[in-house]
Amino acid sequence: MASLQNSPSLHRTLLLNSFPQRHSHVHASPTFSCCTRRPSSFLVQASSTAASSSEDKPGRRQMLAVGLVFPSVSLLSQNSVSFAAETKKGFLPVLDKKDGYTFVYPFGWQEVAIEGQDKVFKDVIEPLESASVTVIPTSKEDIREFGSPQEIGETLIKKVLAPPSQKTKLIEATEREVDGKAYYTIEFVAKAPNYTRHALSTITIGNGKFYTLTTGANERRWEKMKDKLHTVVESFTVFNA
Repeated sequence: MASLQNSPSLHRTLLLNSFPQRHSHVHASPTFSCCTRRPSSFLVQASSTAASSSEDKPGRRQMLAVGLVFPSVSLLSQNSVSFAAETKKGFLPVLDKKDGYTFVYPFGWQEVAIEGQDKVFKDVIEPLESASVTVIPTSKEDIREFGSPQEIGETLIKKVLAPPSQKTKLIEATEREVDGKAYYTIEFVAKAPNYTRHALSTITIGNGKFYTLTTGANERRWEKMKDKLHTVVESFTVFNA
């Protein structure tokens, strides 16, 4: 997906210049520079190819999953809040204290480094199944200052979350509130010549930053994966950092 290939500067330009500008009396917050982490596991180049065989390969998955057990310990030990204890069975937690966000991802996914993304976890067998987080500076203090869920959803899927060559369709755009902070969640499909990705994104603003978490799967595996992917986006929360 193109969302895994955008550079931070391109993402920022497309995103902040695309939304309708609204007058606001909110004072601008200080901006922060975003960073791309390089995990110690390994580097995987972004790929726009279709997912490989849809058949599960238990032996390989189990070997990959075992490799995640010990790295996950450091994540859990850093978490002083109850978030880790509430993690659903079959998921692993992520806690980023520097940028101020948490979420969970399915057990068995591997962390990879993708240029322009703050965090990326993906299934190395089904490459369209992934979760990525982008963090960019903003002077806004609430996601609603950019517009409604529908407005922002249409803009993101057409100009940021999918390449221009893909045909996109917004399925649903909703708003939820957690501890007084607004989050928008959008569901969409992006059609390429040889595959269709069914995806979910959740976006919010906090700490002077615009956060986007996107997850998805090949359309042919959507029914199998949708509950897990909804768990990923619903788990994403931002805290003061």
